Amino acid sequence: MEKRNIKNTDLSVAPINFGGNVFGWTLDEKQSFEMLDQFIDAGFNFIDTADTYSWWVNGKGGQSEEIIGKWLKSRGNRNHIVLATKVGSETKEHGYDISKKHILASVDESLKRLQTDHIDLYYTHFDDHKTPVEETLQAYDEVIKAGKVRYIAASNVSPERLIASFEAAEKNNLPKYVALQPHYNLLERETFENTYAEIVEKYNLSVFTYWSLAAGFLTGKYRTEEDLAKSARGEGVRKYLNDKGKNVLKALDSVSEKHETTQASVALAWLLANPLVTAPIVSATSPSQLKTLIDAPQLRLNEDDINLLNEASK
Repeated sequence: MEKRNIKNTDLSVAPINFGGNVFGWTLDEKQSFEMLDQFIDAGFNFIDTADTYSWWVNGKGGQSEEIIGKWLKSRGNRNHIVLATKVGSETKEHGYDISKKHILASVDESLKRLQTDHIDLYYTHFDDHKTPVEETLQAYDEVIKAGKVRYIAASNVSPERLIASFEAAEKNNLPKYVALQPHYNLLERETFENTYAEIVEKYNLSVFTYWSLAAGFLTGKYRTEEDLAKSARGEGVRKYLNDKGKNVLKALDSVSEKHETTQASVALAWLLANPLVTAPIVSATSPSQLKTLIDAPQLRLNEDDINLLNEASK
């Protein structure tokens, strides 16, 4: 499978990033191992998690990293995997925190749970809006020099604080973010395209989109109010049951029928057709869902397909 380089690094990834938020939440350890095995067997190598997944289950998180750590150890394949995790999110035990003290403690806890000596890509998961950007970058500088982290990236950070981070890194010779993880999909285009795309181009960042399938809405399984009861995540997509959401599903139905594939594969292929997007993040909890991930990079949408999807989702 064609690999894509994470810009400003020596890391290469297959173009789908498996989202580990489901491990220890909607998948138990055995099921998680099965999904990971099938994902890797299909030629993919990029796994995304966070230190706080799934804090909404136990109050503090850690389950996802623990499961991935056990899987890495049992399979002996750490050197073949590009592993991303995050720091800074809230739990029931603490608020958002990207202070130096919190980062230095959290990275060691993540390494222990992941049963590895290094993290390939370490994200600022959420900004706490109070720690000076220099302090956060100094913490990252320390963990990179210690060999615990290879590269850093950012997720839920405002454009202003993101730019300030690059300016501080340049001025003080501190590490720079190499990637951005934005909320971006066919139903959530405005913020990324109007606010972050320019920053991505200016600083030559790789992009790994989260909620790439709009919490499952873009799979086409939620079309009526009654459908929302189909899964634990159903209520989260109620806001998409409007004219725009229905128009996007109609366009996805049309393109997926034409290519004899699923709506989800088309939605991911639309992201992959964007030259700014390196690899969408998406999770799967069944072999059929996993197949939509695996099929997406092989799907080549033409100009008419993309225009139809763009028009429906604008």
